[in-house]
Amino acid sequence: MKFLTLMFSLSLLALFSSGCTTVVIDEYRRSSGELALGDSVVILGRRHSSDYETEPDLISCVGNTLHNPKAGVNIIPEQQFVDALYPWFEPRTAPMHIKSLSRLMDIPDVRDRMEKYGVKYIVWIDGSTETTSSAGSIGCSIGTAGAGCFGFGTWDKESDYEASVWDFRDQELSGKISADAQGTSYMPAIVVPIPLIARVQNNACKGMAAQLQEFLLPPQSASR
Repeated sequence: MKFLTLMFSLSLLALFSSGCTTVVIDEYRRSSGELALGDSVVILGRRHSSDYETEPDLISCVGNTLHNPKAGVNIIPEQQFVDALYPWFEPRTAPMHIKSLSRLMDIPDVRDRMEKYGVKYIVWIDGSTETTSSAGSIGCSIGTAGAGCFGFGTWDKESDYEASVWDFRDQELSGKISADAQGTSYMPAIVVPIPLIARVQNNACKGMAAQLQEFLLPPQSASR
């Protein structure tokens, strides 16, 4: 009974505990947000690099957190938009600069589809979350008295993302937002491993989504 009580207590500790994370958000703004009724925003991840790609789950997290039609923010899901504009926003063909977007808009079919979606802003997010270091070890064994694990492990993660906000209709860069997050996760093991996870990517997502909402909405709308 004592063993079951210990297991239950440790499970609760794992459920309600997490590692520490720090998030720093920076913003460069060239113009104020102008989202109006019927306007939409597309959140896309950069995947042109050979050594990393911006994670699809980070893009989904930012889009889902930011999507709030009642507040005037309508987000088009990334995969839905890429499929509808195929092949113009695939990694090998996507415009890398705002001038390339202008040339893309010279294609009537592409312009028609963009206008059908009511796209006002295209937000490109570039970056990734990586494990930067780890230490410690955990060993597990099974004997006649039962099974158990003992040890201690830690690992550090770092997120580095930058969002470039393109104004599709005015064909200009409206601004940039960067999110840098760091955190350390812990794994103490006394009989059973207890993961204390630092939600680095998730916190970077929430910080960037909150800043994007403030960036995209006109001041009078953001205060609603």
